This record gives sequence, structure tokens and C-alpha cells, in this order.
Amino acid sequence: MNTRRTFLGGLSTASAASLLPSGLWAADARKSPNETPNIASVGVGGKGWVDSNGAAAFGNIVAFCDVEADKGGKRGGFGMATKNWPKARRYTDWRVMLEKEKSLDGITVSTPDHMHAPVTMTALQQGIACYTQKPLTRTIHESRQVTLAARKAGVATQMGNQNHSGRTYQTLVKLVQAGTIGKIKRAHAWSNRPIWPQGIERPSVHAEAPASLSWDLWLGVAPNRPFAPGVYHPFKWRGWYDFGSGALGDMGCHIIDPVYWALGLEAPTAVSYEGPAPTKETFPKWERIHYEFPGTNYTTGKTIEVTWHDGSKKPNPAHCDLPGDTKIPDNGIIFVGENGVLVTQHGSGGLPKLYPEKDFKDYEMKIIPASNHYEQWVNAISGKGTPSSNFAYAGPLCETVLLGCVASQVPGLKLEWDAKALRFKNSSAADALLRQKYRKGWEVAGL
Repeated sequence: MNTRRTFLGGLSTASAASLLPSGLWAADARKSPNETPNIASVGVGGKGWVDSNGAAAFGNIVAFCDVEADKGGKRGGFGMATKNWPKARRYTDWRVMLEKEKSLDGITVSTPDHMHAPVTMTALQQGIACYTQKPLTRTIHESRQVTLAARKAGVATQMGNQNHSGRTYQTLVKLVQAGTIGKIKRAHAWSNRPIWPQGIERPSVHAEAPASLSWDLWLGVAPNRPFAPGVYHPFKWRGWYDFGSGALGDMGCHIIDPVYWALGLEAPTAVSYEGPAPTKETFPKWERIHYEFPGTNYTTGKTIEVTWHDGSKKPNPAHCDLPGDTKIPDNGIIFVGENGVLVTQHGSGGLPKLYPEKDFKDYEMKIIPASNHYEQWVNAISGKGTPSSNFAYAGPLCETVLLGCVASQVPGLKLEWDAKALRFKNSSAADALLRQKYRKGWEVAGL
């Protein structure tokens, strides 16, 4: 391992510790030799533009890579990155970049989901710190392997679920763990996604990819298929099994996160799907995923059910001990406790609401201030602090989220999950969906 690089490992959380071999939990602190860490970005358009600039506020962008050589615009891209960082080396193939760039301390990974694990694993094996977008990986096997590799590498890691560091979820977690509404009986998380096509079949139309786009590099580890205008690139890939993880993968690492975190959950023992019959290649138009977890010190029973809703399906207020006219936001979380209910809107920056309102009208909420998700990571590269959503935490969280993605493809069955063995106890069909066979020539060691 290249010891010129980074960090103190990560938090030894109970959930991660229950899944990882104990020998991997010892790590020494190492600091970047560069006073200001050298950062490279894989993907500089859309969310990649946000991530690159987020890292650039605290580190040096010395190289960047994107498969599309566009002129750039409001959402960034190759052209805008060239203007922003004129001295940075430019690449279209991340493999070439990682081979040639010898002074990298960190890398941001902001690709479609199917390329998160290949890029991240390769960087980790080179001792490079990683900031990888959510979901951490597209498959459960990838999540486990990347989590183990990060612990072995001992570098600074962070998943891009930035709300984890925001005041809303920091405050929510403190409220739940302080027993403000008593122990928790059940919880719900939901999103209005997908806002892209799902529940569809592959179109018969195809065309040559635009000259500015390297379609083969965009496909990467995924099975080969022809380019189709407006079907996959640049945004609609999220709904396709080969490239994305649907509405749940996109938003679950944000919205299930505070439930998993606040309740101190470990891996679920069972998961089941409610929704339309699966299609061959895309996630459903809507779904409800029912997770069953072992109870914790913050829950009322030996088990607790957490339900995920998407496709504009929302929890029924009457089933959450709320007045029937309660306004349920488009994206959010509900904790149903012994002594009240906590409702939080996702993405608004607002604070949790406590019900019944009359019981909490004089309650003084202690607000936990936000911290900068990117700054945490870059500081950790230099040996200062621990990123809040490091892979020791984010890996097991991602596995939990992705179990729902598997369940949606195996309807009509309550899947029994053995996290330590990384297998289902009652479904070989579900087991077959835990990992992906990479396209020939794109194999990555460890995946």
C-alpha cells in the first residue's frame, strides 16, 4: 500500500463492526505530505460540478476526468472545468488518470451509480482518499468490498449524502436519541422520486453517440448496448438496472440515513416489496419497501419495521398517530414514538416538527449546527478529524438501502437476510442480484 497518503480510518460504529472482520478495525493515522491536498475529480458535470467545487474550496484540483467533452454550462462540465482549473490535467478515461497522476491525495467520484465501485476501489487500492457520491455502490457485494478495502487502506472516505452533516438531521438524531418522543415503535421514509422514467422496457431506437461523448467509457463495466438519444444519458440512467439503483438508491442514502443513524440500527433481517410487477430492465414506477430490523435501545420491541415509500406514495397520517389532515411533505421521515411523533421534511433545511403540537408547544429544541461535508473529508486527508459519513458507516447503510432494490425484483416473498454471510436464506433468485459481472476488459481486482 502507498503510505504517502491520508487518514485515520473511520468510526468504529456498531453496525459496521457487526459486519466487518475484527482484524480490519485497527488503523494508524497518516497525513497527506501536501500541505493542501491534491484532488482529482471523476465526473465534472451536474452533481460532479458540485462535488468538484466543494472539494476545490479546501484542496487543489490538479486533474479531472469526464467522458463528455462538452463546452460546459450552468451545471459545469469539461469546458467549465477547463476554465475553472486551467492548470489541471484533463482526461476522458479515469483509468489513465489514476495511472499517470502520482501526486494525488484524494479523488471525488461523481459518475452514474454503476461506475462508483470500480473507480473507488481502484483509487483505494492506490492509497487515495475517496469522496464518492451516493449510493456508494450499485450492488451489495460492491458495498461490502469497498467498505473492507477502505478500512484496509486507512484513508479518508466520505459518501456524498451531505445532509448527514446538516443541521436538520443532526438535530433530528439528537431528538430521537434523547427520548423526546419516547422509544420508537416504527418509522417511515419516503420520496417523490422517480422524476425520470421507470417501469419501462428498452426502446428499439438507437443512434450514433454524439462526437463529444465516449459511449464505451460511459458504459464502463455495464453490458454493451447501443446509444439511444434521450434514454440513458445524461440523466435518465437512474431508472435502469444496469446503470442506476432507482428512486430508492438515489434518495434512500439521504432519507433512510437518519433513521438508520438515530436508532443505531444494524443490518435488517428481512425485506419485502409492495408495488407493480417488475419489468425486465427498469425499477418500478412506485414501491413500498418493508424492512425488519433487530430492535435497539431506542426502539420499543425486539424488532422494528421501517417502511420506504416512493413514486409519490406517502405514509398515511392515520397509521402514524397523526391527525388525518396533517400535511405530509414530498420527501421526509416520520418516527412514531411512545409519547409523540416526529416529522421531518428532507432537503428543506428546516427543523423537525413534534406532534401532538399541544404537547410540545413549550418545548425548546436544541439545534445542532451544520458542518461542511467536503471540508470534513479534505481535513481528514491531512489527519484532522473524522468524516461523518465515512465508508465504515456509509457502506453498511448502502447495503441496507440496496436490499430494497433487490426486493423490488423478487416480489411476493419476504426475503430473509444473513448480513454476515452476504446471502439470503430463502432465495437463490435474490442472491443472484447481489453482484454484477463486469464487462470483459473492465474487471477490477476485489470486485
